[in-house]
Parts: sequence; structure tokens; C-alpha cells
Amino acid sequence: MNKQRVTVLGAGSWGTALALVLARSGRQVCLVARSDKQARLINRDRSNECYLPGTILPDNLQVTADTVAALQGTTACVYALPCAAADATLPILADGDYPVIAACKGLHPLTLERTDQLFARYIDADRIALLSGPSFAAEVARGQPTAITMAASSILRAEAAAAMFSDSSFRIYSSDDLIGVALGGALKNVIAIAAGMADGLGFGHNSVAAAVTRGLAEMARLATACGGQSETMMGLSGLGDLVLTCTGELSRNRRFGAAIASGLSVNAAAESIGQVVEGLRTAEAVAKLAEQMQLDLPLMQTVHRVLSDDLPLTEAVGLLMNRPERAE
Repeated sequence: MNKQRVTVLGAGSWGTALALVLARSGRQVCLVARSDKQARLINRDRSNECYLPGTILPDNLQVTADTVAALQGTTACVYALPCAAADATLPILADGDYPVIAACKGLHPLTLERTDQLFARYIDADRIALLSGPSFAAEVARGQPTAITMAASSILRAEAAAAMFSDSSFRIYSSDDLIGVALGGALKNVIAIAAGMADGLGFGHNSVAAAVTRGLAEMARLATACGGQSETMMGLSGLGDLVLTCTGELSRNRRFGAAIASGLSVNAAAESIGQVVEGLRTAEAVAKLAEQMQLDLPLMQTVHRVLSDDLPLTEAVGLLMNRPERAE
């Protein structure tokens, strides 16, 4: 058993799944829950029944609600909380020398920062890595084969962060395109809302395929405008994550879009999901970013208009379909 200890912040479905991967890799894992009550229940039951029911946690995975204590002597920290919690949590990580692996996806709706930029406000750039790609937590927790991307400021740093996860069913590819990986993980959630809306309206596979394809073009357009590599959008953290989130039944953003199409309000639809819908905040940020950069991102901008009650969904479909024809 490897005596290296890794801390995972966030005992939701994704944080618990990553803690399981690390534990299967032989690490000593400390998973940080939001409350003492949640920590006690998970430790007692050896299962996180609220988020990953029926998944047994190994003995080398322990849960606490004490973030400061959990970080003492850690060799790495995995941040698996929503992006919205970053401003409250990241200052605690600022003074360490261990790598911090961001396992969250989104854009800040006020500052428009990507995940890498948000983390860099508090943490030295050479300590930051991003983990992103097509990975439903429930399947990762069950040990089903998964391929994902680890990005850092250099390939060597990305590889060092990836080496923490040595589970044979969790394959990690390295990248030095922090911008592209951060944007791919964030933007695909907005497109998934669009795909869910199409499903909820009763449209067929053609509509979802159109959303995926045109959405990918918009993702690449924004990523390259921000300094990322268009090739990254063709990889796991771009196209791979996009396809999964737009078509998978476990996708929160897709289910949220379908709930909107069924007639629920934004708040009611979000409550029906029961977990954070990152695409909701990201759609607002993308609309602001597109306006600031004078970019045409019709699908994502239209999703934002629908979610902000500026445009009825049925009219949004007509608006998109009646745009002037152009070369692909």
C-alpha cells in the first residue's frame, strides 16, 4: 500500500468517484465532506448513499469535514467542488507546496474567468492541473474503463499529476493546453442543455447531432479566440466530453435542458436535478464573453436567452433554423 496521502475536496458523486480511483491506486485518501454529519454517515456505512448508493468504500479512504486537518501532510489535493465554491475554498490551499488538481468545469459568471484563471488567483501556476473529459461519476466509481485528460502548464507537470491516478481502468492523457481543456469542460455543458431541450421538445437524433456538431464549432471558435488550441476541442476534453454530456442519460445538464422544455421554470428545473447544473452559470458567462470578444456563438447565446427568459424556447428553435445560410 502506497503511504502517500491525497486529499479530495468535495464528497459529491464526482469527488467520491475520484477518491475511489485514488484509493484503488493504493493511495491513502482523505475525502472532505461538507459537514460532520455527512462525514460520520459515510465513514459508518462505508458508502456515500446520497450520491453513489451501493458503492463500497475501501479502508484506505476516510472521510472528514475538517479541511485544514485533511490537508496536513498531503501530497496532492483534488478540488471536486462546484466552481461556485472556489472563492471560499481556494484561499485555504494558497500556502501549500502540493499540486492542486481542479476537477470542476465552468466559467465564472461575473469575472468570466476559466477554471485555470480562477485557480491562478490563489495558487501558483506551477501547482495547478486540470482534470477533464468524458467521465460520468457512477461509471468511474464502478471501475468501468474511462479515458480523460490532465492539463498543466507543461506536459511534465501534467504527467506528474496524472501519475497520482494509477488505476488501470482510468486512463489519463496529458496536455499543456490549459485554456482549451478548461473551455472544453465548461462549454460542453451549455451545448448539453441545448441537446436536452431538443430531446424535451420531442425532436429526434438529427437535432441532437446538429447541436453537437455546431456546438463543437462554437467551442473551437471561442477556445482559439482565447488562445487555446483547436485540436484540443477534437480530443477527450472537447468532443469526447461533449458527446457524452449531450447524449448520456446521466448528464445533469442534458436533463436540465429537457426539464426546461417540459415547461418548468429555470429554478424548478435546477431543483429537479438535485445537484449543481454548471451549464446554467456558464451560459451566462459565455454570452457576456461572446459580446466582449465580438464573437458569433448563436447556439450558446440562444441557450442563454432562453434561460434568462428573454426568448421562448419554441421561438429560439425557429430563430436558429432561419439564420442566413452559410458555408460550413
